Amino acid sequence: MNVKKKLSLLLALAMIFSLVACGDGNDASNNDETKTAEFGENGVYQGKGNGYGGELNADVTFEDGKIKDISLGDNHESSPVITRAFPVIKERIIEAQSPVVDSVSSATYSSFAVKTAVAEAAKTYGLDFGSIAMDTAAPPQEVAEAPAVETDLVIVGGGPAGLSAAITAKENGVKNVTVVEKLDILSGNGKFDMNFFDIVDTEAQKANGIEDSADKFFADKQGNVNDSDERLRVWAEGAASVDKWLRGMGIELNYNYGERNHMAEADQYAGEVVQGGLEAKVEELGVDVRTGTKGVDLITAEDGTVKGVKVESKTEKYDIMADAVIMATGGFCFNKDLIAQYVPGAEVINTSNSMGATGDFIPVFIGNNYKMADMDTLSIFKMINVPNRELTGGGDGFILVNNEGKRFVDESSSGLNYAYKLLDQPNSEVYYIYDQRLYDETYRLQKHNKLGYHKKADTLEDLAEQLGIPADNLVAEVEAYNAAVKGEGEDKFRAEPFTEPIDMDGPFYGAQVEPAIHMTKGGVVANEDAQVLTEAGEVVPNLYTAGEVTATSAAFSGSVIWGRVAGEQAAKLIADGEADASETTEAGENVSE
Repeated sequence: MNVKKKLSLLLALAMIFSLVACGDGNDASNNDETKTAEFGENGVYQGKGNGYGGELNADVTFEDGKIKDISLGDNHESSPVITRAFPVIKERIIEAQSPVVDSVSSATYSSFAVKTAVAEAAKTYGLDFGSIAMDTAAPPQEVAEAPAVETDLVIVGGGPAGLSAAITAKENGVKNVTVVEKLDILSGNGKFDMNFFDIVDTEAQKANGIEDSADKFFADKQGNVNDSDERLRVWAEGAASVDKWLRGMGIELNYNYGERNHMAEADQYAGEVVQGGLEAKVEELGVDVRTGTKGVDLITAEDGTVKGVKVESKTEKYDIMADAVIMATGGFCFNKDLIAQYVPGAEVINTSNSMGATGDFIPVFIGNNYKMADMDTLSIFKMINVPNRELTGGGDGFILVNNEGKRFVDESSSGLNYAYKLLDQPNSEVYYIYDQRLYDETYRLQKHNKLGYHKKADTLEDLAEQLGIPADNLVAEVEAYNAAVKGEGEDKFRAEPFTEPIDMDGPFYGAQVEPAIHMTKGGVVANEDAQVLTEAGEVVPNLYTAGEVTATSAAFSGSVIWGRVAGEQAAKLIADGEADASETTEAGENVSE
């Protein structure tokens, strides 16, 4: 090799080593000359990832080697989740200057999609953060002991019960209200609910010519719920006033159907509107909301009086001392061990509830000898979509078939035995089959088709092919079902056939479904003032409860109603305490004079 070639080779090697020494593009602290050499032009770069609802697109703005902004493009993420989670994950990424950050709890798939999209856009720009996985997270931080915090009222749980309690307490004069929520976003499972039911004397009912009242509600629920008459009366009064209270905050439930069922509008779920309005009001009132902060224990005096709550975040653990405490932590649907303990066998059933519903305070309640009830009572929802767990189905005039295309159950049945029959099918695969009439009558089905969760076909044969089930069996089952409805044959599974046949002219719809535990109905026992009771039936001083954490027959609207009761009663306790303190001070001043 001649000298000229040797010099050329040495120069080339020197350039390679120089580039390696400059880094691989991961270090956003490189000097300006390095950025100019390594990164693309400043501006917006596109990336995409796969989230809960499929492909998500993001536009990422880069400037001089830094992530300056992130905005969402086309995506199919659930609106109640992405509208709450995206601001959080965006802030984390920009603060860290990296998509290698913690996902937003209760929005894991959406967070993964955003992080993946940002990483892809960054790579195009010239920043390589490596592969993003579902478990990609920021480095763990040490949890430090922090000083205690003092407040008037602390509420554990930021779902419908907790937020309603916070607003009501503020409205009743409590100055300092703190809400702790272990997840990174608020509103629990309520933000997904279509129906705000069991409310009366509403504007929407009046518009429909329906006369309803607290007295009618009380009478209708007699013998049908586990709540005492005293609690039922308070619940009934709350059911008659909650619509007016919500409307006072701009939360309107204008669509009434089936007597006491309410949506925001005919084509808009109630949950997202109710919870969005509650969150906005909490912010307006200046409530101290601490997300990503888990309540871990109650602080009690020797006489059993509750003095506060021990909490823990990713970086700190500390005490929150308060004059009153409201527990609104939800049920335990997402805790398979507790489900197995209280309803053995039911742990195999999926849940439609929030991942935060883990019953964290059940051991605390039991350890403090608080009264528990109905722990073996579950609310089973007949059908959720597979795999996204959204409630689906409804109406009269459908069939369920297994992966052999055969019916196997009375579709009007419900409860645990119904759920087990669905899960006992081959591979636990079950398909919900319905027609255009049912689609037209049910907004939930329209929404799920628009989101691509259900299949549509002009013929049953085409639908069977899309679902991967035998067409001959499906057609035979639909024909036999229709014959029974028309009185031309017997229904193999139902004593009383549905009243509506499946329209053989098509189109037809279908989706894979499974049953779900929608709520746990058991929990800590409270009286009509939302005060927690001991095993001996005595009131636990300073402790209130609302929502699914309580042993209650109520659901979404009941969480809001009992949150209001708890907030009002806690405010009264705090006001009485302040009055007593004031009287003591005045008396002391008079004596000294």
